[in-house]
Parts: sequence; C-alpha cells; structure tokens
Amino acid sequence: MSLSLGLALVGPMTAPALAQSVDQKVALLSGASQAARSLQPLNTLQVSVGGEVLLDEGYRGHRTTAPTNIKSASKSIVSALVGIAIDKGVLTGTEQKIAPLLKDKLPANPDPRLAEVTIGNLLSMQAGLERTSGPNYGAWISSRDWVRAALAVPFVDEPGGSMLYSTGSTHLLSAILTRASGKSTLALARDWLGKPAGVTIADWERDPQGIYLGGNQMAMTPTALLAFGELYRNAGRSPDGTQVIPQAWIAQSWEPRTRSRFSGEPYGYGWFQRDFGGHVGHYGWGYGGQMIYVIPDLALTVAITSNENSPSARTGYKDDLHRLVAEEIVPAVTARHAAPARS
Repeated sequence: MSLSLGLALVGPMTAPALAQSVDQKVALLSGASQAARSLQPLNTLQVSVGGEVLLDEGYRGHRTTAPTNIKSASKSIVSALVGIAIDKGVLTGTEQKIAPLLKDKLPANPDPRLAEVTIGNLLSMQAGLERTSGPNYGAWISSRDWVRAALAVPFVDEPGGSMLYSTGSTHLLSAILTRASGKSTLALARDWLGKPAGVTIADWERDPQGIYLGGNQMAMTPTALLAFGELYRNAGRSPDGTQVIPQAWIAQSWEPRTRSRFSGEPYGYGWFQRDFGGHVGHYGWGYGGQMIYVIPDLALTVAITSNENSPSARTGYKDDLHRLVAEEIVPAVTARHAAPARS
C-alpha cells in the first residue's frame, strides 16, 4: 500500500493544511492503532485522509479484505440507492407517497395515515409506525411477509413526527426500489455503487418474497465500506471522477431532520451526526459496532468493523468508538497537532 500523501482539492470538502510528513502522520496514527487493539470487540480499522489510506489494520486474525456483516450501517447504503433512484427518475422524490407503490401490501381497512407516509419519512425514521427493531425485530422477521407486516403495525405517532428507529422502514424502501425499477436492490447496488466505485456487496439476506432486507444483514468487506464513506466524503464522486451519488443528495442526507430518542443525536436520511473533537462528523452505525465516519472539513473517512454478535450501545462500546475517532484519530490529522517540521 502506497503511503504517498497528496492532499488535493476534493470538491467542496478539502483536506486540512497539514505540516506533518507522511511518516510523521502515520506515526501519529500509531496511537489510534494501539487504542483500537485494546478494544476487544474491534476487528478492523481503516483511516483515510484526502483519499489516501493511512491506516489499514485487522486485529486478532481479521482482515479488511474479508466480507463481514455491516448490520444497520447498510441503512446508509439504502439511503444512497434512494438518492440515485430519484436522480435517475425511478422515484419522483422524497415527498412521494408510499401507499400507491405498495398498494397490494396494505392491510385491509388501512389506517388513513398510511396514505400520508412518504419516502422521506421512511428515510428519516419518521413514518409514525410502531418500530420493527429492538424487541419487535424477532416477531417481524418471523412473519411470512415482511413488507406486509411492516405496513400492518399500528401507528404510535403521526407521519413526520418523532424518530422511531425501525428496520421495517428501510425494508419498505428496498421493496419500493425493487418495484419501481424492476430490478432487485442487490442488482441496483451492484450497478450503481459496485461497478463505478468499488462499493461491492458480497451477500445480502432476503425476505420470504425475495426482497433484499433493507437495512440489515448485508455483507461487505471493510474496504468496500470505506469506499462507500469516501463517496460521501468526495461529494459523491468515485476516484476516477465519476459522479456516483448526486452531490445534492449528500447534503440532503446529512441535513438534520429529527433526533434519536436514545442518544439525542441529529439524524438525517440514514446518517447520524455528532461533534468529534470540535469537528462536525456524520456516521452510519450497525449493531455491534459496524461504523462508517465522514468528517468533511478534515477530509477524513474512518471505517470500523466489530464483533457482530455483541451489542454496542448499552455496553458503552459505541461511545468507545466515538472516543477513538475524537481523541485519537482527529488529533492525528489536524494541523494544530502537527509535529514540528524537520530542518
């Protein structure tokens, strides 16, 4: 792996002015590597600055080139597919109502509020429908028709109301993409993200009707996850300059639209937002600690994969990962922490 660092302009997001040589910068990131190694659930860590990968490590036998389940970090990928679909005219926009698209899956005598739910409501987890995640997840995926079951749960809020984190919402998006395009969501992902940008999906679970599970059970290599974050960091462009994701969609995705009832953090279309060492960052999060971070003003992208079978929120491990980024990685890539230039 080459470590030559040419921090060039990347559209609206540019790398900071860094005084370190590449060797100095890699040395500073050794602290992040040591801190990562001490976190037992953590499997792989990759750090990219301005498009150059400065840290690419696997721990305890794990490799960044081996597929892993990114869990709910795949919700950020479903969001990207929706944005591309809108840009291509497959969908009309985030205000498009979902009921006509899934008419045959609606319950008998549906709640009138189903007619008001939009694609944007699903993306921001503001559909108003009872959650199918958390304690309700097992019953939902045990149903014979996951789309029908997600539409049949009761309303516990109004469409556009509070955030109700639910994999059922992103699964409805997968079903909508499939119907509107005539292609499976996996085929769309491979055409729209895999071929032009290296965001390759190795495997993906399907529901009993063959719809790929929007928002969970997606296998990617950590390297492919990093490539996905780099698309967002680089204003939607692949390394060869191909516009893969509309730049305007990235801005829409990162616009805070609601807040998590658990963390209080802003949430947009498939992305959370928080401060990392004084810098605004956006991140996708999957169960167990599958993370993709993008901090635009530092031209910084971080991909982390972890043990998929251990919770990360209630154990404090997710906070450990946030601290790893804020207290180890961010200081290593800011000019104010640069080592003195050698004479």
